[in-house]
Amino acid sequence: MSSSAHEIPHTTNNAGIPVESDEHSLTVGPDGPILLQDHYLIEKMAQFNRERVPERVVHAKGSGAYGFFEVTNDVGQFTKASVFQPGRRTEMLARFSTVAGEQGSPDTWRDPRGFALKFYTEHGNYDLVGNNTPVFFVRDPSKFQDFIRSQKRRPDSAVRDHDMQWDFWTLSPESAHMVTWLMGDRGIPRTYRHMNGYGSHTYMWINGGGERFWVKYHIKTDQGIDFLTQEDADRLAGEDGDLHRRDLHDSIAAGDAPSWTMYVQVMPFEDAADYRFNPFDLTKVWPHGDYPLIEVGRMTLDKNPEDFFVHIEQAAFEPSNMVPGIGPSPDKMLLGRLFSYPDTHRYRIGPNYAQLPPNRPRAAVHSYAKDGPMRYEPSRAAAVYAPNSYGGPAADVRTFGQSFGEPAGWAAAGEMVREAYRPRREDDDWTQPGTMVRQVLDDAARERLVGNVAGHLLKGVSRPVLERAFQYWRNVDKGIGDRIATRVNGG
Repeated sequence: MSSSAHEIPHTTNNAGIPVESDEHSLTVGPDGPILLQDHYLIEKMAQFNRERVPERVVHAKGSGAYGFFEVTNDVGQFTKASVFQPGRRTEMLARFSTVAGEQGSPDTWRDPRGFALKFYTEHGNYDLVGNNTPVFFVRDPSKFQDFIRSQKRRPDSAVRDHDMQWDFWTLSPESAHMVTWLMGDRGIPRTYRHMNGYGSHTYMWINGGGERFWVKYHIKTDQGIDFLTQEDADRLAGEDGDLHRRDLHDSIAAGDAPSWTMYVQVMPFEDAADYRFNPFDLTKVWPHGDYPLIEVGRMTLDKNPEDFFVHIEQAAFEPSNMVPGIGPSPDKMLLGRLFSYPDTHRYRIGPNYAQLPPNRPRAAVHSYAKDGPMRYEPSRAAAVYAPNSYGGPAADVRTFGQSFGEPAGWAAAGEMVREAYRPRREDDDWTQPGTMVRQVLDDAARERLVGNVAGHLLKGVSRPVLERAFQYWRNVDKGIGDRIATRVNGG
């Protein structure tokens, strides 16, 4: 036997037992029927039949990599979270994704991009689950499912439909700010490496003295913002549907590790009560003139996953994973996501998803969770219930403080209602997107915005919805709305 033969491992089944052939089933003679006792053949077919878990309903197609986060500035006056203390370096995982498309959809469709980060901290996993935009289409989780369905496929023809999209958007004026982002240059990033990330929601930070602050996260690309025109994106969708996935993997493999610098805006806790618009509204941004960016640290992605399915497809991010020093805000969308994300992971990949490699915390787990499908980590608790008198783990608020309640939480009072946020003096849906169009975009970017919107509206949008869309954009900016209407009407 040659030396090279010794270097090739022998094929086994999933139980580690050597198998006789990689190619031939067990039959009655070379020309006879296959035998049911060929357990390896049965295992191969059964495994293949179950190879796919259900794809994510949203953010189905994604890419990701491992890396690390290094703190570059002292923000300890705002939070006691260990991951953000001076000098800390924390291992992490990032996943980028498109929102509306399925697993096989092109990377270059005009779509928001997911920007999800998992920090493996000494106090457990901290997940920051955001997008490449600082705002979103809706502010109430009750409308989220309806929004997503309007962006997906029709139930009759199973094709995506621009009329559904604009029908929903024009009947939901709070979407205007996000649609302006989506139809602008950042609606199609050149690569995942060339886009920013945002926590989007407002979160709470708590420092070592129990002081509370409201924060928004900004994760800015060190490669520089870059985008694709609609024409280039359409062409590339046919040439390389996996362009962004390929670019991220190949860049890291070549040693060109991408990085992003994290900043936060910090609002004193008391400011929220009478700020000129609701600071917890996901359709709004905080002006930097009011709350400037403060540098926190740098994220670098330098390691591709050894197995994409194991480490990226099974990665489970959830906003409810908050470590001591970080908590939620009254943002209604955030509060809805605290339930929705872990619930979908339990459905999609099973109740023990936290034991899978990308989700397994580096910190010790002392949980009373037990049993369930595919569980392989024993609880290691002295008893399987709490309280107990046998030395099982015990919670103690004095250890880390109260991240979700007083004195480190927030209070609410009033009648039970189904209403929007209480209006404030600058709480309308059109001012911020109008400011973006007039003061942030230059002439060339405004022209591309008009072309992108007009081109989108010309693809099957019905006349009643078109008229609402023209008014929608006139509410954002009359000049832009008139130009869009003229372009669509052939002027």
